[in-house]
Amino acid sequence: MTRRLAEVAKKVGVSEATVSRVLNGKPGVSEATRAAVLTALDVLGYERPTQLRGERARLVGLVLPDLGNPIFPALAEVLGGALAQRGFTPVLCTRTAGSLSEADYVGMLLDQHVSGMVFSGGNYAEADAPHDHYHRLRELRLPVVLVNAATEDLGFPCVATDDAVAVEQAYTHLTSLGHERIGLVIGPEDHMPSRRKLAAFTAAAHRAGLPAGPGLVEHSLFSLEGGQAVTTRLVRDGVTGVICASDPLALGAIRAVRRLGRSVPGDVSVVGFDDSSFMNSTNPPLTTVRQPIEAIGRAAVTLLVSQIDGGSVNPEELLFEPELVVRGSTAPAPVPSRALSAAAG
Repeated sequence: MTRRLAEVAKKVGVSEATVSRVLNGKPGVSEATRAAVLTALDVLGYERPTQLRGERARLVGLVLPDLGNPIFPALAEVLGGALAQRGFTPVLCTRTAGSLSEADYVGMLLDQHVSGMVFSGGNYAEADAPHDHYHRLRELRLPVVLVNAATEDLGFPCVATDDAVAVEQAYTHLTSLGHERIGLVIGPEDHMPSRRKLAAFTAAAHRAGLPAGPGLVEHSLFSLEGGQAVTTRLVRDGVTGVICASDPLALGAIRAVRRLGRSVPGDVSVVGFDDSSFMNSTNPPLTTVRQPIEAIGRAAVTLLVSQIDGGSVNPEELLFEPELVVRGSTAPAPVPSRALSAAAG
């Protein structure tokens, strides 16, 4: 019993005495705290006291892509913890190859009478993907929050990392190291965050007086294998710095450089995006642009709960500034490339 009190209290962020009052049905506890304690019992796998078993926990759907990219489990952890503290039970739905579609998950969650949904890395970010299930949610007026850039016609509140700032930070870092031929590896052409990164990349190159045209931008699936394939072409075309739209893409880029018999960062510098788990333990440790996942996740939950409670929220996008984390995968541009560049000039 003591262990249960301690674990629930830690999960919710209240005292063990408060947990005890909830479990024994005593007054002096707010409804929000009471709901959070009951939800924590469910999440931690403890049975509710007999007199409380008839109360069903409020559910929120978390619809995320394949959890192979470590950034998504990290986001799910933040969202789930913040929801539990507000008295909601998170229902995690992950989309993998050959599994249920996003629309299928939406239908299942609606059948469970969820209080709201949070989407990340979904169809909303793809201009050419089906969006009918989002329009259905709008018609039902179900509280929804989107994480990271969405197409313009959906009208849901959205929290996102500022892709333009992320690329500017990475590009400025590489130019400060003397790199003049910089490549960009991003997602599919209809992917909204990738479109933003491409626009920022083009603008940064223009300001620096450097090229940004054909041969310097590659589109790929968000995977290590995809990053390897397209970076091989970039390096063969003389790129000495590569900016990638995810950490898995960056790890694929590093593999490509090595398969070509070159080194990172001696011959080619690589910058990732996310700062997901263990990127400080790779070889070399990855320079990357960190997404503020904790702040984004908590902001998403605040927006969602505000809607659930009947409040109005601004449908405009809420942007969060990323942070460049410099590690061992970037270094000054190799001297031969500088000499050739000077000779060409």
